[in-house]
Amino acid sequence: MHPCLTCGACCTQYRVAFHWMESDEVSEGGVPAALTERLDAHRLCMQGTYAPPIRCVALDAEIGVYSRCSIHPNRPSVCREVDASWEFAAPSTQCDRARMAHGLPSLTAADWRWRDPADNDGDHPDDNGNSPSSPPVTPIAA
Repeated sequence: MHPCLTCGACCTQYRVAFHWMESDEVSEGGVPAALTERLDAHRLCMQGTYAPPIRCVALDAEIGVYSRCSIHPNRPSVCREVDASWEFAAPSTQCDRARMAHGLPSLTAADWRWRDPADNDGDHPDDNGNSPSSPPVTPIAA
């Protein structure tokens, strides 16, 4: 399972600010404007992240147990840019600090082994919950 699905810590530690053009009032499929508030003339932020205590309004989670972003396909660009530690073979200071604030251990490269081909028996769903497609069938000549 993707480690973020049992975390959610980053959504309770950082202001989620982004350009107003990312709003669904301007961009089809954008961030739901009803879940934002104006930060300044050019930026919006997700409700619940303007000032402490931080907790993004789109977060559905019990930190460290389960976590889901209720607007995941329409989340702001800043959320898309926060990598989990070692997800792409490098640590993430933002991820590590957020997890530490909730008493969770930092992620390590071992937390991503489920994605390694040697450890993947083909029955694991991808990050979107989709089962892997069947291998292509070699056509038989007539």
